[in-house]
Amino acid sequence: MSAGKKTTPSRPRPADRVEHWDIETDVAIVGFGGAGACAAIEAADAGAEVALFEVASASGGSTELSSAEVYLGGSGGTRVQKACGYEDTTKAMFDYLMAAGGDLADEAKVRAYCEESTKHFDWLVSMGAPYKNTEYKERAIMALTDDCLLYTGSEKCWPFREIAEPCPRGHNLEIEGDNGGPLLMKTLTDQVEKRNVRIEYNARALTLIHNVEGEVLGLVVRIDNKELNVRARRGVILCAGGFVMNPKMLKQYCPRIADGPLPIGNPGDTGSGLLMGQAVGGALVNMDQHFITLPYYPPSSLTYGIFVNAQAQRFVNEDCYHARVASRALDQLGGKAYLIVSAEDYGHPSFMNAPIVGTGETVEELAEEVGLDSEMLRHTVDFYSRHAAQGEDPLFHKSAEWLKAMNAPYAALDCSLGEGAIYAAFTLGGLDTLPTGEVLTTEKDPIKGLYAAGRTACGIPRSASGYASGLSVGDATFFGRAAGRASAAHEPGL
Repeated sequence: MSAGKKTTPSRPRPADRVEHWDIETDVAIVGFGGAGACAAIEAADAGAEVALFEVASASGGSTELSSAEVYLGGSGGTRVQKACGYEDTTKAMFDYLMAAGGDLADEAKVRAYCEESTKHFDWLVSMGAPYKNTEYKERAIMALTDDCLLYTGSEKCWPFREIAEPCPRGHNLEIEGDNGGPLLMKTLTDQVEKRNVRIEYNARALTLIHNVEGEVLGLVVRIDNKELNVRARRGVILCAGGFVMNPKMLKQYCPRIADGPLPIGNPGDTGSGLLMGQAVGGALVNMDQHFITLPYYPPSSLTYGIFVNAQAQRFVNEDCYHARVASRALDQLGGKAYLIVSAEDYGHPSFMNAPIVGTGETVEELAEEVGLDSEMLRHTVDFYSRHAAQGEDPLFHKSAEWLKAMNAPYAALDCSLGEGAIYAAFTLGGLDTLPTGEVLTTEKDPIKGLYAAGRTACGIPRSASGYASGLSVGDATFFGRAAGRASAAHEPGL
């Protein structure tokens, strides 16, 4: 390395400039969240020597910050699905995820995930993850009880219910409150520690080390203010999270969430893993895609209302998943979104924090307070109510269980970004990988010795409009395992 040049993720270190290896192992893993933990467990169980490098002072990553729902099913159903009376099929799960992913879906990854999904559930249970054989039947963003199974996507909503048989696939750990993430990470961390994996906390991965043939041989880490060269004989697995905490990268790749939404992630989600992979030829895909939420339920009664834009027109079926609604809201001309509800259905939103900006004994009175065209809002409410009373929604096909005529008095909540309503987001773009974790070039060639999983890779979840809770943790743990197995099986380099 030339004197004076700072070691950065975008500047890989040539192997011929490495004078000696400070640490040697078979598999080196960057990041000790859900993906990194599962990669370490599988690589160690396959007989590889494993070293984990985590920039924080403890394990956790963004998995620990989540509710740790996992989206699993197919193959007749998981133990919990069967106990709750559901017989899920792999075809239904595959068809739903492919439809939800749309043109962005990675068919090979979706197929692998669906075909091995119930086995992944069994593996999580074998690691000590507790799941109760009960269903949470309310419409909710997450189960705040210790019940396990719930609908966490848009499976029951149009158009997906016409494409695939609906089935609940969100699996919540047996713990009350939003405490699943810490429990899952404690469970996985205990398993990693049992396997004699070398764990280095407060260790910042700086860049990769590669040879002239393009093979990744290791990485550079900084521990105790010293740069150390790490030899990874079988491969490096990047599980360093996404880039939601990097304002510069957000503005470059994902400007829609650069300003306004609250970032969901840990301080290490700076995109360093993506930059390291890109610097040795890895392709970045879907970098403009993100998850974003407008958590307008609970209470579930708000689903009886209608979302309208600045033109006082509906733009979505209100029974679908909250991220799909948020994505549609951001698409609206003028950037405005209002939730119009009857007073009888109003309940203070538990999470959304949207202000009431208008009330009225008539639609016209409401429109005047909000600043909407009264004739158009009257048409929208009357058209919706007339058909809803007959159990129909000819425009957006909201499920019959959430259809009823809207009665006065009315209220309007301002759900526009930047007006008080809570929007939260994280990135979904990342390194292009095979289902087995190998990082691909733009020509779709695997980079020898380099793997990625979790939000460093572009996995199953590809867009907010097709998202379902549990996909990120399910994806991270499933493909983290796959990368761990693949790297352990890789023939050591010279």
